[in-house]
Amino acid sequence: MLDANANVIKLDDEARALPGAWRSSVLGRAGTETVVKVVRMDATPLAEEQHETPEALIVLDGRLRLRVAGRPVDVGAGEMYVVPAATPHAVLPGSRGTLLIVEAA
Repeated sequence: MLDANANVIKLDDEARALPGAWRSSVLGRAGTETVVKVVRMDATPLAEEQHETPEALIVLDGRLRLRVAGRPVDVGAGEMYVVPAATPHAVLPGSRGTLLIVEAA
């Protein structure tokens, strides 16, 4: 018999258990090519990067401050930003909270 509650993940607990800010933990997979990760953010900026595939950035609480293709973007709690494939993006100083990332494996 399937225990439906066995698949419930407490996102706050997972974020608190991370060894530090901007470290991620894979929570699960959607199919064979997509992963879901949780990240605990802090005010530290991160260098610009880009990926071959799009990534969805979902802010659970707090605020994510980005620079996308040279322009500032703020993403608040309960909001999602999809970074298009091959688009340069960086985390600006001042982000905080919990972030969920959905991206290619």
